[in-house]
Amino acid sequence: MRTHTPFSRWIDEYLAVRRQADFALKVEEEELRRFARFTEAIGHLGPLTVQLAARWASSSSSGRRLTAARRIEVLRPFSAYCRQFDPATEVPPRRLFGGAHRRLVPHIFTDDEILGLLAACDQLYPPGGLRGATCATIFGLMAATGLRISEATGLARTDVNLEQRLLQIRHAKYGKSRWVPIHRTTAAALLRYIGKRDLDPLAADTESFFVFDYGRPATTRRVEYAFRVLRSALQWHARGDHPSPRLHDLRHSFVCHRLQDWYACGLDVDRSILALSTYLGHAKVTDTYWYETATPELLEIAARRFVRSEGGTS
Repeated sequence: MRTHTPFSRWIDEYLAVRRQADFALKVEEEELRRFARFTEAIGHLGPLTVQLAARWASSSSSGRRLTAARRIEVLRPFSAYCRQFDPATEVPPRRLFGGAHRRLVPHIFTDDEILGLLAACDQLYPPGGLRGATCATIFGLMAATGLRISEATGLARTDVNLEQRLLQIRHAKYGKSRWVPIHRTTAAALLRYIGKRDLDPLAADTESFFVFDYGRPATTRRVEYAFRVLRSALQWHARGDHPSPRLHDLRHSFVCHRLQDWYACGLDVDRSILALSTYLGHAKVTDTYWYETATPELLEIAARRFVRSEGGTS
């Protein structure tokens, strides 16, 4: 690597090589772009060194050690790629700032919070437009099925079969596709949305199932922005390790609510979790266990079962 070679060009080439192997690298790209902007801002012209990596990793606005550790994890394979062309490149040690995979406790939405979120969508601009109806339907669908936001916004009209109550999720995480059965009430909500969406003549020209006003597809970025607007208006306080409730927490909430329902029905959770893992599109069942959170409701159920197993009364 020559000293005048900007990191941004090497990042382009690195991402292109990795994506040939079907890696999405969305988060990694965002972080590497931040790294490139950082080096340009400080006027760095030399190779990638451990000192430079540590300086960037610890420069986040949060200042958290976990953030720095995750940034180092992103830089390590990129620096290994750069070292092929510049022997002066240094690969940062794996645990320079400690472990990068500590689980942050998510915000588990209550039923009232979800209902409040759906009702608040009526306040989105423009009044009475498709944006509010679309966001409410997407949020409700995520809460009812545990879909990722990208899976919901990626739905095409041909992916939604309401007669058989099936959604076809194409090219999800890791390039996997799957069929997602939906409850009759969820299908009814989607049918009501179609009735409103199709009143807009501009919506007919898009292949996307979810559409905003003027025929614009409801992209992940636009839906996430609407969620942030509503989150601020609702003045929620996070119950977890993240600064604020996230849209992705609806997926975590879905898993916790399913566990509560299964325990209430007396189902064998260890067997049912395998079906849930497939339903969510996880590569392995341990990924599904990662979504479990010790909510007060689940802890109460566990306590009652413990008392019964010890021969007491609940």
